[in-house]
Amino acid sequence: MSQALTLARPYARAAFSLAQDGGSSASWSQALGLAARVAADPQVAALLGNPRLTHADAVTLLSTDGADERFGNFLALLADNRRLPLLPEIAGLFDELHAEANRVIKAKVTSAIELPAGELDSIKAALKKRFGRDVEIETAVDASLIGGAVIDAGDVVIDGSLKGKLERLQTALAN
Repeated sequence: MSQALTLARPYARAAFSLAQDGGSSASWSQALGLAARVAADPQVAALLGNPRLTHADAVTLLSTDGADERFGNFLALLADNRRLPLLPEIAGLFDELHAEANRVIKAKVTSAIELPAGELDSIKAALKKRFGRDVEIETAVDASLIGGAVIDAGDVVIDGSLKGKLERLQTALAN
């Protein structure tokens, strides 16, 4: 996985630079996301690995209607360099660059039960105050947390779950 990220990073930076120059980073993000989902499909991945598939056919398969010409050229470059299987990693890194440029941080809130909208709004406001950026929240439910929530916002993880507190208590008592 780390090798794939290492290989994908320069392509993601180049794609982001092209998208910003054209003022279309949001549409590139959508197009890359779609191409990445298509490329990640096991049947399509097997097809992309087939040597009889021409680069032009691969680009046609992965490009979206209405995508600008530079996006097609980018996919052609990936095809020429046999890097189409890296599309999921490239799309992920592109989204990180896009979020950084727009001063947005993505946070995942995992709780024991579905959180009401009011609580999510207060978490979002607290994270915005802490990071000084806009916050996009993704939610998940994990009943094994027993209670509370775990917030994963980039490099920061805030574990306010009952499960986490019990684990910390167990570690403290064992020492």
